[in-house]
Amino acid sequence: MTLRPFLPLLTALAVAVASTATLRAQVLAPTPTPETVIECAGLAETTSTDTETVATFRDKVVVTGTNLKLTCDYLKVVASRKGDPKATIGKYGYFKTLVATGHVKIIQGDREAICGHAEIFPGEDRVVLSRASKDEPYPSIRIRGDKPGNDFLGSGPRMILYRGERKAVIEPEDGVGSRFILPSIKDLGFEKMKPGAAPAPSPAAPAITVPLAPAPTPKQP
Repeated sequence: MTLRPFLPLLTALAVAVASTATLRAQVLAPTPTPETVIECAGLAETTSTDTETVATFRDKVVVTGTNLKLTCDYLKVVASRKGDPKATIGKYGYFKTLVATGHVKIIQGDREAICGHAEIFPGEDRVVLSRASKDEPYPSIRIRGDKPGNDFLGSGPRMILYRGERKAVIEPEDGVGSRFILPSIKDLGFEKMKPGAAPAPSPAAPAITVPLAPAPTPKQP
């Protein structure tokens, strides 16, 4: 018995198995995290110590990261440092804090936050929104609904957003609390009477029957 007629079939099966294994490895392989890109129109400075790197960016700052876009006037980034401690510009490790001020706008998925001062703590999955000065409006956050008119809008003196928990806390300040604008609620009151329609008659009061006293029996002579 010769295997020659089966060689093309065996070759095709081997190629198919190899292709399937490659595809499975690609599917199971972890997706690389997108890089964080920071751009600005003004001065950018970087200072480093043996353990951390501090970078500042000015004028029309734009930060693009994983499911995040941030714009502001000034940004300060504090990150851990790794690699050669004697290098002029050290390698970035993990981000500790990002502090943004001036016309801050944060877009993350269906959420959009606007404030004067924002602190982002990537390691704690926490974002704190506040005002840079008392002359500015309070921070606000808008969550887009499934259709126009179904947006959620909340504002308050200090807002804390927790990533992964779908949780937001608004703290009062100087007697000022939070304010929410929600989608319209269906009218649950009484229906209005149509023009020209007669009002519905009031239900008649139940009749009250008073029993009559029996007639006196005439006396016999």
